[in-house]
Amino acid sequence: MRYVSTRGRSPSLPLSDALAASLAPDGGLYVPEELPVLPPPPADRSLPAVARWLLAPFVAGDVLEGRLGALCDHAFAFDAPLVPLGEGIALLELFHGPTAAFKDYGARFLAAALSGGEREQTVLVATSGDTGGAVAAAFHGLPGTRVVVLYPHDGVSERQAHQLGSFGGNVTTLAVDGTFDDCQAMVKRAFADAELRRRVRLVSANSISLGRWLPQAVYAARAALERPGATFVVPTGNLGDACAALLARDLGLPIGRIVLACNANRPLVDLFADHAYTPRPSVRTLANAMDVGAPSNLERLLHFHPAPWDADLEAVSVGDDEIRATLATWGARGVVVCPHTAVGLRAADRHAGPRIVYATAHPGKFDDVVEPILGRAVPLPVSLRQMLERPSHANRIAADDAHLRAILLG
Repeated sequence: MRYVSTRGRSPSLPLSDALAASLAPDGGLYVPEELPVLPPPPADRSLPAVARWLLAPFVAGDVLEGRLGALCDHAFAFDAPLVPLGEGIALLELFHGPTAAFKDYGARFLAAALSGGEREQTVLVATSGDTGGAVAAAFHGLPGTRVVVLYPHDGVSERQAHQLGSFGGNVTTLAVDGTFDDCQAMVKRAFADAELRRRVRLVSANSISLGRWLPQAVYAARAALERPGATFVVPTGNLGDACAALLARDLGLPIGRIVLACNANRPLVDLFADHAYTPRPSVRTLANAMDVGAPSNLERLLHFHPAPWDADLEAVSVGDDEIRATLATWGARGVVVCPHTAVGLRAADRHAGPRIVYATAHPGKFDDVVEPILGRAVPLPVSLRQMLERPSHANRIAADDAHLRAILLG
């Protein structure tokens, strides 16, 4: 299996080289040269077994092929249970990893895949809240690896900010005076800086990386095998998780309609309505991890589905008032979710039949939003509580490429 750029102007690469390169030289995202035909699914429906089955064709012929079993056992060491809520809805709980967010799966796979190399590497990542924590945890203490995390100052929850700054060691955390879009643009420009990349081996751990994107199709596949034909409702910001669900469906998994559940940031909603894409500055919402005005993975979506509105996809927008109402309604029934999952639950209300809603993060990470609405405290998972007990520090910087460059060269 080889990988090509979404922009079609770069040579194809084997998986390991594409992981190390992160972005293609032409600025595109790497995608499989062709989608494989999967064999029948395994009788063992554990996440590691499904991961080995689904990902085997994507590592075929690569140096990672012999390590796939160990990679899957490491990345999928915690479950992603489907929890029925009634009325045809089930939550796909993706927050049982060390940082209590769905991004733990892909981040751990990528970190394990990139470990053991002889060259030193700098993992550069922009985060709207959860990505940075998952990446920092996955790469923390990894020999020969430095991690630099950018997040928007005042653009994440207090607990997310504490978590992002709680690692130390080989992890440098930068609080940027700007939005997530500013952080993401700074990272992209760093990767496009040929002189910088000559001096520093940069690796991306955002969902633009194949090592993040491909593993996120695993829990979509397992959920589809458990509830064939269900509508998938995916809270969506940068489109990585949604593109992974779409990949699983394109591979033949029995997934019905896919609903891209957006907050008040509407570039995807407007794309589906007007058949024209217009990136725009992001706006702040209660579902802050989805505050994205220019989704990076849109290139992958359009690569496989140039007219996505004809691909049994839809995009819907959910505002803050609807998020509050959804948190209160489900909370009164004993179902406590994070604001992003609330976006998914509200979007699911517009459909009937079996629906799977991604529960993307533990609600305890968003106590400042959830607890005032519920009127009670949200218990924390042990791993998150331990992180919050550690000291935390972030360096505050301007949204300035030169400042970031100096840090990366330092």
